[in-house]
Amino acid sequence: MTISSTKWPIGLVLCLLPLLSLGQGEFTGFWQPQMAVNYKVSGTYSHNLSLAHRIYFVDEGESGFRGRHLDLVHFSKLELSDNQSIALGIQYRYRDLFEQNPNELRLVQQYNFTQKPLAVRFGHRFRSEQRITKLLTVHRFRYRFAVDFPLKGEKLNLGEPFLVISLEGLASFAKSSSPEYDARITSQLGWKFDKGFKLLVGTQYRAENYTATKPDHILFLLTGVQLSL
Repeated sequence: MTISSTKWPIGLVLCLLPLLSLGQGEFTGFWQPQMAVNYKVSGTYSHNLSLAHRIYFVDEGESGFRGRHLDLVHFSKLELSDNQSIALGIQYRYRDLFEQNPNELRLVQQYNFTQKPLAVRFGHRFRSEQRITKLLTVHRFRYRFAVDFPLKGEKLNLGEPFLVISLEGLASFAKSSSPEYDARITSQLGWKFDKGFKLLVGTQYRAENYTATKPDHILFLLTGVQLSL
């Protein structure tokens, strides 16, 4: 068995890694399909538009499919160099279509830095966000460390799979409330096809407000398509 062929079972195990973080008790589970389009305006400037739907498949131990919200997101990104970029984003979350919760406007500022010494690429992403509703504005700060690499050979070719793994920490602050701290583990398998099309499937585990007496444990099943124009 070659080194390249051993990446497949390793990739599958790592993609299911977030499942191992769940305890034996009740949890909340979501399925989140997403579509994204990347549009390059020039050599250094591009836009990203995405639409995601979050759907319950387990809610406090009770199974059944029920919509939670829709997210419409736009990012404008400027490349500072081959491995550094900054971006500004705006997101609108439609909640009142599904639940008795206010809609949310989110403003995002982002800096991204990547390294690729060999076949593996390392990424560092820093974000600040302002989550605005009628009742409250929450300021959130995020750091994500990610790795991605092809599962066949040392170079990603069309039709071949790749693996993306990320760890992210989040801190949220709001007036008249205690800070909240979250952690996320994400693993996704992806395939790159012709004409800038990518397909991704995977899982994400979230420990929300993990310093509280009873933190929330959430599992996401992720499916996504990306198109680059």
